[in-house]
Amino acid sequence: MIEQLNQWLERDPDPGTKEELNQLISENQQEELADRFKSRLEFGTAGLRGKVGCGPNRMNRLVIQETATGLGHYLIANVERAKERGVVIGYDGRLDSKTFACDTASVLTALGMKVYLTDKVTPTPVVAFGIHQFNAAAGIVVTASHNPPEYNGFKVYWENGAQIIPPHDQGIAAAIERAAVEPLSVLPLAQAEAQQLLVWLSDDYYRDYQNAIAQQPLLQADVAAENLVMTYTAMHGVGAPFAEAMLQSAGFTQVYSVAEQREPDGHFPTVNFPNPEEPGAMDLVVKLALDKQADLACANDPDADRFAVAARTKPGEYQMLSGDQVGVLLADYVLQKHQAQPGASRDALIGNTIVSSGLLEKIAGQAGVTYFKTLTGFKWLTNVAMEKESEQKPFLFAYEEALGYTIGNQVRDKDGLSALVVFAQMAAALKQSGQTVWDRLEQIYRQHGLYVTAQKSLALSPDMPPVGDVLRTNPPAMIAGRKVLMTEDYKTAVRRFADGRTEAIDLPVSDVLVYHLEGGHLEGGHLEDQGRVIVRPSGTEPKLKCYYELATTMHDDESFGDAQRRADEQMTMLISEHQHCL
Repeated sequence: MIEQLNQWLERDPDPGTKEELNQLISENQQEELADRFKSRLEFGTAGLRGKVGCGPNRMNRLVIQETATGLGHYLIANVERAKERGVVIGYDGRLDSKTFACDTASVLTALGMKVYLTDKVTPTPVVAFGIHQFNAAAGIVVTASHNPPEYNGFKVYWENGAQIIPPHDQGIAAAIERAAVEPLSVLPLAQAEAQQLLVWLSDDYYRDYQNAIAQQPLLQADVAAENLVMTYTAMHGVGAPFAEAMLQSAGFTQVYSVAEQREPDGHFPTVNFPNPEEPGAMDLVVKLALDKQADLACANDPDADRFAVAARTKPGEYQMLSGDQVGVLLADYVLQKHQAQPGASRDALIGNTIVSSGLLEKIAGQAGVTYFKTLTGFKWLTNVAMEKESEQKPFLFAYEEALGYTIGNQVRDKDGLSALVVFAQMAAALKQSGQTVWDRLEQIYRQHGLYVTAQKSLALSPDMPPVGDVLRTNPPAMIAGRKVLMTEDYKTAVRRFADGRTEAIDLPVSDVLVYHLEGGHLEGGHLEDQGRVIVRPSGTEPKLKCYYELATTMHDDESFGDAQRRADEQMTMLISEHQHCL
């Protein structure tokens, strides 16, 4: 390892990480050194993500420069006129993000590539927007999204504006491996600008994004926006200036931001975990909502590509909507907007992922539009949408349950800013008619069925055999007293029915098992609709991720609250019995 350490010290351009490594060596921190040098951070379809620190298994300036070098060579070899078309680069508010973004720009311009670099911290969707805007060869965002403060990441978009998918991830990874053993070249940004290889993106560009979103037909709303009261938090991220400006442009005058969380701060001092889904993360924005008696308490995650909301149930009380509930409400609203447009196509395209609620498919069927389903991850949703869309079948909307939503085709990735504006417009329209988002959700449930979803992870022993292989060897015929009617195995790409029939699954291979369950009899002889259990191993730690969904028909004389409690009890029982049998 000594030779490896010396090579690292010789190549590392950062005095800070050099000092960190020398300290680990002087303190003989063998375990820590082994962890940092046992491998490189793996480059995949999400790019790079990891803790910041010295060594190839961490995020640092040398890893960034090697990654950018490999990516640049791959783009030049595989994208037509890549040097001329260039790369859009942006970064979030984490402690090292600006430095990593500037290093990336220095490397790519040294290769002769044009670079469009944001002049300040910028939301991820605003960067993704620029790929089509400039007909760029690729896009890069330095961000770790909602990960803890010690993390950073390097997210890559292809020329089509969507996140990379195979085989480009493997091709870029191979190019990075080659770059890691070759001399590196960087061009100071002042020289790159003088050579007209560097273009700074500033206020005009940010307004282009905001205008493009505002002009989207699905965002044209004749509602009394000024009557809706909202609170908002950027969660110490980069969303506030954009969110506030876009809401103001749409007519929302009663928007109150959480001051303590408005400015970017990579330390995230007021939250334990900067993810709106985590317990406590929304406390300050809900507290402000109570003070203002707001209709909605809204949040973006730190890079503003996700959107979360709590809505008032009655004076003094707020309840978080799940990602599936937000997705269903947005889909319902967007479909109504689309079908009300003069001359709009009869068909349209909406989709979600295999772990998101099946309710979207029922809504699409009722509306007479085309539904599609993909593997987990927005990279699949947007790439598949581009394959399927046409003039007769325009893409309208897609979501994943982890708070990611995209509306229209201005941004080919999840966009928490446009989702925020559309949700606010929907809530304002409902308020104008004397309703709330909960009222509309109840109407959707009464029409299509009450769907409840949940997720739970099960810790595994690192030395136990892969759970997926065990389940494939001994497939369950029953789960929590319910017969398994059909099993979808995305690793073998086969759908197996209880009667022995099989069908092929036309999706990329993934280690996921989906069990579709028969209904169960409830009190009063009511028959519950079919449920679903999904299991997949975590790609980063020894645990099994389990996703659950149950649907039930609401009785005409049953209140929303009573139906929800009944469904929640059934869900609790399903989770408990399934986890126990695992």
